[in-house]
Amino acid sequence: MKDERQDRIVAPSEAAKEYLTFTLGDEEYGIDILKVQEIRGYDAVTRIANAPIFIKGVINMRGVIVPILDMRLKFNLGVVEYNEFTVVIILNVAERVVGIVVDGVSDVIALKRAQIRPAPEFGALMDTAYIDGLTTLDERMVIMVDIEKLITSNEMGLIENTRLEVV
Repeated sequence: MKDERQDRIVAPSEAAKEYLTFTLGDEEYGIDILKVQEIRGYDAVTRIANAPIFIKGVINMRGVIVPILDMRLKFNLGVVEYNEFTVVIILNVAERVVGIVVDGVSDVIALKRAQIRPAPEFGALMDTAYIDGLTTLDERMVIMVDIEKLITSNEMGLIENTRLEVV
């Protein structure tokens, strides 16, 4: 009889990464766990005037002002309802602390790169640059997100592109 967890358990000698999975609506997403600083319950945020709709505002976390992004609004997934399962995942990306609001945290999984399939191409209809790929766990499809690429994208406007150019 096959162990159902066999696909998730990876021998130490194989290159594997751990991912934190979370839900947004009916979909499940995964992000590199090394980018996660902590997971907190959702609290009120201080709104910032003229911010994009997906930026809920900021919180003061131990003296650090942290922008909070609502991923449901960012991904256009419909009406957002906050409940006791709603959490904020605090991330450390591009030397900056950012929080993302998600419907709930699911699990920590270990995957080999071969277990992640490339994202389909949608052309100009949809920007999939931040989608690292797709994987299947127990009959569920998980969308693997390159959270650093998403957070540092020009569209987010959170982190300035300050690369030095050689003249």
